[in-house]
Amino acid sequence: MDAFEKTALSTDSFKHVIDGKLADSPTNAEAINPSTGEVFAHVPVATREQLEETIAAAERAFPTWSAKAWGERADILRALAALIERHAERFNTMIMREVGKDRASAAYEVMSASSWLRAYASHTLQDEVSTGATGRVSQVRYRPYGVCGAIIAFNFPLVLCVLKLGHSLLVGNCLIIKVPPTSPCVALKFIELAQSIVPPGVLSALYGGSDLGQWIVEHPRIWRISFTGSTAAGRAILSSAAPHVKNITLELGGNDPAIVLPDVDVKKVAQHLFLAATSNAGQICFNTKRLYIHEDVYDAFRDEIVALARAAVVGDPFDPETTIGPVQNQRQYDKLKGLMADSKDKGYKIAFECEAPAHGEKSKGYFIPVTILDNPPEDSRVVREEQFGPIIPLLKWRDDGEVVARANSDEYGFSATLWGSDMKRLRSIADRLFYGMVWINEWGVIDGDHLITGTKHSGGGVESSKYALSSWAYIQSFTCKESLD
Repeated sequence: MDAFEKTALSTDSFKHVIDGKLADSPTNAEAINPSTGEVFAHVPVATREQLEETIAAAERAFPTWSAKAWGERADILRALAALIERHAERFNTMIMREVGKDRASAAYEVMSASSWLRAYASHTLQDEVSTGATGRVSQVRYRPYGVCGAIIAFNFPLVLCVLKLGHSLLVGNCLIIKVPPTSPCVALKFIELAQSIVPPGVLSALYGGSDLGQWIVEHPRIWRISFTGSTAAGRAILSSAAPHVKNITLELGGNDPAIVLPDVDVKKVAQHLFLAATSNAGQICFNTKRLYIHEDVYDAFRDEIVALARAAVVGDPFDPETTIGPVQNQRQYDKLKGLMADSKDKGYKIAFECEAPAHGEKSKGYFIPVTILDNPPEDSRVVREEQFGPIIPLLKWRDDGEVVARANSDEYGFSATLWGSDMKRLRSIADRLFYGMVWINEWGVIDGDHLITGTKHSGGGVESSKYALSSWAYIQSFTCKESLD
């Protein structure tokens, strides 16, 4: 560890990163620990002038950065991966504190961030050259946009930094990251540490609210935007970016179904789907959010899911007994409490609701009990809305065509899973699903070589994998005729 890293890690101070240096602002915001509801840090709120300064620094850095050899930029990604690995335990602790993840989930995020960077470093874009009979040389070239912006969500602050910066920097862009408003600290610290590796202005970080996001999206000298967040925010970004006809990738919400056939091993599949529904307290875009269980195994499956929920421990991530932490912020907590109240008011059958620390005088944490709903109506809020929390509706089905229609009836189209032994039947159902990602007999298999994509209201474009690399470049047709006629 060099002196720069030692200094950066010796303090819990969190600042903007502008032109390779730390920067403060006149106004600060509070960073809240979701397990306690208490303030653990203050972060500066960027001004419009600081955004202009950041853009100017990126523009100065761009010519030299984009002129570097592809292999040099790939080596930078590998160095960033090594940096994460050196400080994995520190990042784990920070994620547990500010996101509320249990220790295993935090460690998984940190491990994924480093491994994805290494995968991205191996990706390439090859120019295509052809020579005609007349001596004309034609070339298709991939060119970096210049200054780009990334707006990331609260649930995976480190991985989402990596998801955006890996390909952006590899292609030769300079990137400004707007860190999440409710979980900014790990992203700010990572980008601070990264300044020992990347040249000044190449990778910057700013903290702010929706006004900062709008300034970034509307700025005429930021040429591309990559956004991860809610569908409502994605619509606003499309509207704000339209006057500048910006290139945009949107990874938005999901209401992801699982379809369980009658020929499953109930115990095994229930374990997989309980994890799929409750990992990160249900706050993953592709968490399973609707479980369609065939009527022949419905009762047995429900009982097995209830048993798993009964064994779960909702609590402080730093308690070694905890298996599910809090949701990350007050807004999400209030939304989930509203969904639970609506389900109870309408008399939906609750198969199980586990114990969780109460939000009151003794605990200000955002703890939501794991709740299993027994076959609520298809048009209920808890089925039609993206919960983004550990509330699991179980739904009974009988006919393949019926369950496909129900799964596809949602406005979202992020991911779906299917479970069973009859592969021909599984493939037949999968081929009729209108989702960007479909897994059969597994869930959440994502790495640096696996694309992340959705359809309908779940977004547009591709993140991660070699298929996303070209989205960080514009394609240029370059033609050269050797002599004048």
